[in-house]
Amino acid sequence: MELESIRNFTIIAHIDHGKSTLADRMLEVTKTVEKRHMQDQVLDDMELERERGITIKMRPVRMEYDNPDDNKKYTLNLIDTPGHIDFSYEVSRALRAVEGSVLLVDATQGVQAQTLTTLQMAKDLGITIIPALSKVDSPLARIEEIKEEVAILLDCDMDDILECSGKTGEGVEDLIKELIKRIDAPKKKYESKKDVRALVFDFQYSNHKGVIVFVRILDGEIKKGDHFDFKIAGEKFIALDVGVFVPQEKSTDTLSAGQIGYIVTGIKRPGVASVGDTIVPNKRDDLPALSGYERPRPVVWASVFPESQDEFDVLRTSLQRLQLSDSSIVFEEESSHNLGRGFRCGFLGMLHLEIITERLRREFSLDLVVTLPSITYIITNKAGERETIYSPALFPDHGYVGDVEEPWIHLTLITPAEYLGPIMQVMYAHEAIVGATDMFSDGRNSIKADMPLRELMRNFFDEIKSASSGYASISYEMGEYKKADVTKLEVWVADEQVPAFTRIVAMNRLQEEAENTVKKLHASLQRQMFTTKIQARANGRILASETLSALKKNVTAHMYGGDITRKMKLREKQKKGKKKMKERGKVNISHEVFLKMMRGDN
Repeated sequence: MELESIRNFTIIAHIDHGKSTLADRMLEVTKTVEKRHMQDQVLDDMELERERGITIKMRPVRMEYDNPDDNKKYTLNLIDTPGHIDFSYEVSRALRAVEGSVLLVDATQGVQAQTLTTLQMAKDLGITIIPALSKVDSPLARIEEIKEEVAILLDCDMDDILECSGKTGEGVEDLIKELIKRIDAPKKKYESKKDVRALVFDFQYSNHKGVIVFVRILDGEIKKGDHFDFKIAGEKFIALDVGVFVPQEKSTDTLSAGQIGYIVTGIKRPGVASVGDTIVPNKRDDLPALSGYERPRPVVWASVFPESQDEFDVLRTSLQRLQLSDSSIVFEEESSHNLGRGFRCGFLGMLHLEIITERLRREFSLDLVVTLPSITYIITNKAGERETIYSPALFPDHGYVGDVEEPWIHLTLITPAEYLGPIMQVMYAHEAIVGATDMFSDGRNSIKADMPLRELMRNFFDEIKSASSGYASISYEMGEYKKADVTKLEVWVADEQVPAFTRIVAMNRLQEEAENTVKKLHASLQRQMFTTKIQARANGRILASETLSALKKNVTAHMYGGDITRKMKLREKQKKGKKKMKERGKVNISHEVFLKMMRGDN
């Protein structure tokens, strides 16, 4: 295949701006999928993706198009990427695999904050940007106004901005023609077919085939049976099969420079394949890996326990299976006095945590208890030793802590001007340091701010959406570590600490959090056969306390005469009560109580 006939591109769009619908229409126009086989969100084949209407897993597809303008046949490779900020690293790798990108903006909503983040990545890589408006058929579309907004953002003419509708198909073929015209054909560095380099931008796992890597061939040619190395992982493998996506996997004889396809590696161990690695021929140390590789770092941590300890091994196997198709998941075994054995897991963000736990429940039929998410802290103790803490239960006691550092984020928020007041109140309540507030477009403002990452997990997104009636959009990127004024809040039940309820909270909210936690647990916990104290402690002091009154015992002393079976029943009840009394001081907290506390149920 000639390089001149190949065009590789992605679509940059905010969630719900019509990216998947536009991809559907492109598949129809290029006759890649027949109309009788079409369905909504063809490329989103995961049940969870269809349910939520978002792209979770990257998906490439190859389309063939006969261009009537020059009577030539072109191969169009689209990589459908996730739009959420949690998956920004994977998106950045996908952008390295293409030469162009469509910036798709909803004509009813305008440019959103998350779009800006991905757009900046594309600009930094020098990728050709083709601006386009979606949903132009909507009666709410503000075409001229949004065009002006995009033109200012990209510093381009309004005439360069295309109009299309994924719903009706209007303008889709014109967009394809412009893709061919504006996006450059792929270029290769090495002329020899033996000088092979391929970028891994995603991968998946098959029970029968092992790890299947999705690659962009940068140089050379890959054939079935060739021997290769993962440059970063240092792992050798044989290409058991190669092929392209149409959109299903289709085997081909070769994959050559400029093409996007898959390689079946046969590897069935987790941690080998990773996004951003470079594939080279076996023993070719002279071929350099693509620069900029780094492993995704977990941002949020949470403990995951099976509701039944009989399912512990099933949970381990399930996490290992998920890790084969998502190398960003990090986990290690841990145990809790109350919840038994489980795993401490690291995630790329709150959505990533939510998606993985939901997949565990659905795909592996597991009933789970997930603890409150936490972040990583760097502790300097009184002796001057630094230690990284990623579990609240491991946070040192007050007397041993010198300095605490926590990660901060750089936040960008776009909102209609009338909601600025309520949004500012929410941001100050979450310890945000607000920087520049600029006019983004007519009637909308852009806010830049720095904020502790821990505050992001304290219902920040929900509060912003509520304050802005759903019109605000948020994106963020990780910043540096800064000193934190935080401490460990412990929960004690019947003079026994419950590690699963331990949290790291800001000093200025310590009393409020302590009182709320104790009240919620008091309302949720079942009464025992003895008086139970519930306490919240921090810095060596009891900050809040509630007492759960004991259950009354029934006795037969007040009874006279009657059938003996009545007394036997009451004595049996009394015996059970005495058995509970033997456990005095030990409270068995049910899973329902843990779930209420973790989910924030009232």
